[in-house]
Amino acid sequence: MHQLILNNFAMHIALAPLEQEQALAFFRLKEIRKRIWLLHAGETDRHIYFVKRGCLRMFYTDKSGEDHIIGFYPENWWACDIVSFLNAKPAVNSIQALEDSEVYYISLKQLEKLFEIIPKFERFFRILNQNGFELDQRRITSQLYKTAEERYLEFRKRHPGLEQRIAQKHIASYLGITPAFLSMMRKESGL
Repeated sequence: MHQLILNNFAMHIALAPLEQEQALAFFRLKEIRKRIWLLHAGETDRHIYFVKRGCLRMFYTDKSGEDHIIGFYPENWWACDIVSFLNAKPAVNSIQALEDSEVYYISLKQLEKLFEIIPKFERFFRILNQNGFELDQRRITSQLYKTAEERYLEFRKRHPGLEQRIAQKHIASYLGITPAFLSMMRKESGL
C-alpha cells in the first residue's frame, strides 16, 4: 500500500523497517478529485505533497487571468510552493489536481518532528530541494535558449506518457506557447 513512497525515500536514504513505520505515521493520505485546488495563490501552503496516483499542476495566474504552468507532478513526484511552505508566507502559485489523485501530505511542523526522530530525513529533503532547484534552473535556461520543439521533446522525456493524460492547453502553457502552435508543431514534425 505504501510501497511507492517508501521506494521514493529509498532513492536517497536507507530506512530500517521500524523507521519506515515511524516515517509513514507522519504522513496522511487523501483522495483529491480532478480540478480540486490544494492551494490558491495568496494562501499559505501548509503541506508538501507526494503524488501516489494522478497528477497535479502548479501554476501562476497573471493579471490578465492567464495561467502559466510551472510544473506537472504525476506519480512519484513531490509538490508544494516551497517558499510559502518553508516561510509561512502567502503563495504566489496555485496547485490543482489535473486528474483524480491520491496524495500523501505532511505539514512543516510534522516534518520538523520527523527530522528530530529520524535525522536522515533532513538529508532526504535536502536532496529533494537540490534536485528541485536544478530542475527549475534547467527549465529557466530551456525557456530562454531552446526552441519550442526542443522544450516539447524535453517535456516528453521528463514525463513519458503524460501528454496522453492531460490537456494540450496545459502542455502549451508549460512550454510557453499557444495550444494552436503546439498542435501545428506536432503535426509538422510528426510528434
